Amino acid sequence: MSQKLNTPVETPSGLVFPNRLVKAAMAEAMAVNSDPGDRYISAYTSWGSGGWGGLLTGNVEVSTIYKGSNDAITFKPDASQATKDAWKRWALAAQREGTPTIVQLVHPGRQSPAKSGNRGFFEPSIAPSPIPLNIGDGLLERALAKFAFGTPREMTEADIQEVVQQFAVAAKFAYESGFKGVELHGAHGYLLSAFLSPKSNVRTDGYGGTAAKRARIVIEVIRAVRKLVPASFTVGIKFNSADVSGAENLEESLEQVGLIAKEQIDFLEISGGSYENPRMAAGDDPKAARTAKREAFFLDYAHAVRERYPNLLLMVTGGFRSRKGMEDALQSGAVDLIGVGRPAVVYPHLPKDVLLNLEVKDEEATVDLPLAKAPWLLRMVPIKLVSIGADTVFYVKQIMALGDGKKPEAPPKH
Repeated sequence: MSQKLNTPVETPSGLVFPNRLVKAAMAEAMAVNSDPGDRYISAYTSWGSGGWGGLLTGNVEVSTIYKGSNDAITFKPDASQATKDAWKRWALAAQREGTPTIVQLVHPGRQSPAKSGNRGFFEPSIAPSPIPLNIGDGLLERALAKFAFGTPREMTEADIQEVVQQFAVAAKFAYESGFKGVELHGAHGYLLSAFLSPKSNVRTDGYGGTAAKRARIVIEVIRAVRKLVPASFTVGIKFNSADVSGAENLEESLEQVGLIAKEQIDFLEISGGSYENPRMAAGDDPKAARTAKREAFFLDYAHAVRERYPNLLLMVTGGFRSRKGMEDALQSGAVDLIGVGRPAVVYPHLPKDVLLNLEVKDEEATVDLPLAKAPWLLRMVPIKLVSIGADTVFYVKQIMALGDGKKPEAPPKH
């Protein structure tokens, strides 16, 4: 049995995770009029009773105009009493057995598809710089990117300040609803991630040009959130490691982590990828054998962060499938919390039933899920996102099954 996996950890704000296993954020697509409905209550009641140390919700949009999905929960500044009641019911369902739950807040930026949110079909999305998505060099991929996403509009400073306030008031709403914290989504190519990256932020004003200036919006969001919530409310951030390649980029990334760590931040979740490079779904090499060393996609970057900032609470999400791999990561000192995504869908009680169960031997405490493949006809389409998207869609359907009170299924083995 593991020695560290079942031990508590406390954030600087005072929130205690009773163990190191966190149900990671995943696409849910079950919102009813942008609010959490009965499906959310059912799914989060199940996860909340599964023995997890904590739960991270799927994306909660902070903008009603620019959305990543019309099926996602969206914070509405003019929330009705019915919306307020729905959020409180959601928070209660997730935390009924004491499992702390944290709301993941996101602005999609240039990854907001056409016709999502309250904007016209030809109205562009917004981004730090007017750089369109590149989802591939093929003719179909270029056409899809142009049709679905187009070229974003470069944000003005007024746009930036509006987004900062959107994150802040959404965090306040999460607190008032009864959640224990929020996580700012600064990864996977969404808006905050796009500001942090030199690939998508080529601004020359106060929000671009250097690593520190690219991190400025994130610092402002954290400070704005902290002004509206009590010190006991946990604030974390999800951070990309996928843009790091080479010593210079690593140094700039670590500089940004240091600036963020100086703020009142409780934890940093390390993930990676974007629509352009969906590593968060597939990892570096989906065909690689699962070993303790290869099990976590982003552990090497976590080691670099830990060496530079030893007191920062770190969570790594991506690829963990076995108790031994999780325990090895914890014992290495590179990580404090283990984020578990897809296995948490298929096995919502995975901690209680397997990972923390003394009766299950280490060699049996493992979950290996094959990649869910698209139908053979779609696999003929030369677009990388199709195969990765099929896997995401499969798990969205399983979350919906959980929301309907049904038993989720694992992908079929091929």
